[in-house]
Amino acid sequence: MTQNRKSTGTLCVWGGEPIEMAEQATQVPVVHSVSFGYTDVDTWLQVAKGEQPGHIYSRNTNPTVKAFEDKVRLLEGAEAATSAATGMGIISSTLFALLCPGDRVVSVKDTYGGTNKLFTEFLHRYNVDVTLCDTTDHEAIEAAVAGGCRLLYLESPTNPTVKVVDIARLAAAGKRAGAIVVVDNTFATPVNQNPLELGADLVLHSATKYLGGHADALGGVVCGKNEWIEAVYHYREINGATLDPMAAYLLLRGIKTLHLRIRQQNQSALAVARFLESHPAVEQVFYPGLDSHPGHDIAAGQMRGFGGMLSFMLKENSLDAVRRLLPRLRYAHAAANLGAVETIVGPPATTSHVECSPQERACMGIPESLVRYSTGIEETADLIADLEQALAVFT
Repeated sequence: MTQNRKSTGTLCVWGGEPIEMAEQATQVPVVHSVSFGYTDVDTWLQVAKGEQPGHIYSRNTNPTVKAFEDKVRLLEGAEAATSAATGMGIISSTLFALLCPGDRVVSVKDTYGGTNKLFTEFLHRYNVDVTLCDTTDHEAIEAAVAGGCRLLYLESPTNPTVKVVDIARLAAAGKRAGAIVVVDNTFATPVNQNPLELGADLVLHSATKYLGGHADALGGVVCGKNEWIEAVYHYREINGATLDPMAAYLLLRGIKTLHLRIRQQNQSALAVARFLESHPAVEQVFYPGLDSHPGHDIAAGQMRGFGGMLSFMLKENSLDAVRRLLPRLRYAHAAANLGAVETIVGPPATTSHVECSPQERACMGIPESLVRYSTGIEETADLIADLEQALAVFT
């Protein structure tokens, strides 16, 4: 077990916090200043060139934002990290920074809807070839990567079908092909999974979700090797998708309880999944902690907990069935978010894959009756009782 794993809870609280803060503050200050002044031009120049630490302009770097980046970097055991204003901001910055016309990307069909749109709509405009493989067909992914690949992009567990890929196996395939291996770790969080330890080059998060945990701040972050992070940072600073200092502060505050929140969400999600699996109105439950999940053994080998995200398909396979169910839930927001302290529910049509047509969702194996369930930190028994009374509409 690595030092990062042993000290996750302590790193959530103390990681990345400056040793000395203004006026002896115990919390990272929110630095709203756009620019940072210097009386010595030579020092200013050295900071601007990156030859000594400091900040010159908050579109580039900012003290509060840096503290957030450092905290996530330590949690992921990475050399470096950089951030963006949203999760999609960091995903798109990573892809556009590392890809050139003529390059090839290999990924899976089950990525988050916004990511999928980058693959199917935007990258082609820049003459970047994209191959999307069936998510659980590791042989097909390995074969596609072996055919030549600049970047292998993985997501595990996936959003919203909660499929699992063998990160170590596919990262090894990427290395053999000379590809950069990128993993979206949003669902798992650094508490449950560290893709860099499994061979990935870069790991990214929509910090809006579990890292922040309170549904009150947008942000994205990517961690990994210096050479790749420098490229992403340069792209992001020029394109201007800068994380706001106030959002960085809220994300920092949220991470301090990440290990406690995830502990409860892991526990509750497994109990909820087991309840749903036995319910007569539910056709199928997707949660890697269940023995019935096709990726359970892989998840058990690469994750320390199975996460707070699950999804389930109603036997009455229609969006109308979802319309009838969701308003009956008392302890769940019907909203397009996840990873918060409150339970959040919704169909992919209004959440993860709102940008996609019903036909596109069907091609990705996402049924219209699927309900994405982001387990909060409420009492487990109350969540199960709430689902039981809501599902009674079908029995």
